[in-house]
Amino acid sequence: MPKIDIAKVPLDTGTNYPDPFWKPIVGRERRRLGNAGELTQFGVNLTTLKPGAWSSQRHWHENEDEFVYVLAGEIVLCEDQGETVLKPGDCAGFKSNTGNGHCLQNRTQRDAVYLEVGTRAQAERATYSDIDMKVERDERGFVYSRKNGEPYPKRT
Repeated sequence: MPKIDIAKVPLDTGTNYPDPFWKPIVGRERRRLGNAGELTQFGVNLTTLKPGAWSSQRHWHENEDEFVYVLAGEIVLCEDQGETVLKPGDCAGFKSNTGNGHCLQNRTQRDAVYLEVGTRAQAERATYSDIDMKVERDERGFVYSRKNGEPYPKRT
C-alpha cells in the first residue's frame, strides 16, 4: 500500500449540520486518511479538536460502528452513561444501533488529536440524542431533519 503523505491530505473543517447545531463543531479539523488511501469499507480520520470544539452533536448510528483512539491532549467523552476523560493512549468504541449517544469535547486550552475509525455503510441513519435532529445518508447525500421527518433547510 502506498504511503499517505498526511501533510498533503486536505484539511476538512466543515459540517453539514443545520442552524444552529453546527456552532459547537467550529474548531474541528479532520484529515480524511481513509479517503486518501481510497478505502471503501471503513473510514479513518485524523481529527484535531481546538480548545472548546466538539467532535459532533451527541449521536448514535444505526448501521455504523465507530472507534476513537486519543493521540494527544485531553477530551471528554459524553455519552448516555455520563462523562469520561480520555487522554493519550485511551480509546472508546461505539457499536451500531445501541442508542448510546456520544460525542467528544475539548474542554482544555490545548489542541486534542485522535484517530477515528468507522464503518462505511451504503445507507445510514443517525439520531441526535439531545436535539431535535436526525440524519439519513444514501446515494443522494445527507438529509438532516427533525425527528418527526420535517427537513431542515440547508445552511448557506
